[in-house]
Amino acid sequence: MKHIGTALFCAVLLCVNGAACAEILRPGSGQEFTARIIAVLDGDTVLVRRASGLLKIRLAEIDAPEKAQAFGLASRNTLVEMVLRKQVWVDTLAVDKYGRDIAQLKVNGLSVNEEMVRRGMAWEYSHYHSDRRYIVLQQEAQQAKRGLWAQNNPLPPWQWRKQHAVETDLSLALSPRDYTCGTKHHCSQMRSCDEAYYYLIVCGVKALNPGGDGMPCKKLCAGSGGR
Repeated sequence: MKHIGTALFCAVLLCVNGAACAEILRPGSGQEFTARIIAVLDGDTVLVRRASGLLKIRLAEIDAPEKAQAFGLASRNTLVEMVLRKQVWVDTLAVDKYGRDIAQLKVNGLSVNEEMVRRGMAWEYSHYHSDRRYIVLQQEAQQAKRGLWAQNNPLPPWQWRKQHAVETDLSLALSPRDYTCGTKHHCSQMRSCDEAYYYLIVCGVKALNPGGDGMPCKKLCAGSGGR
């Protein structure tokens, strides 16, 4: 429960500023647990499997480039390298209106959230509260021109979403437990990237990922701008 006040304060300020974690509606349980990452959806969103089912986790304090914008796939690939199929420590801070846990992740003692900013693969949000670690990490990445900071005037993902009038992805309105393994076998039948991941990982429909790189339905998932 130690981060709840910060999370709620962040939520109030971000509602004014229009950033992604403005969708936080309530504090989380403050629960800490370890889990295996079974899928990386993008540079700031992962899926874990627990006894109760699949759980979607949004990394706190950061916002990664959308998959369809510059460095979007590089950001996802960086997160894949760090956490996919690994046991991670999860510290839940809040829950957004889509039921996603907003959390800090650590792998082998390394803060994944901070490392994404340090490597220049995500923007930081900590300037909305008292924790300045992310600001310092982003400044260092900018000075070193790491990752997305190698670009001239990189566009923050919240501005990119606004400019492209990105509609909320259907997958956000559905939790993984809403999916069931049925008769779908082709990408054309998938309603969302998350559903494609579910059918690939849980239902074992390998035809959705012929390349075997872990990302199903390239046209749907690589081009998805939904949060």
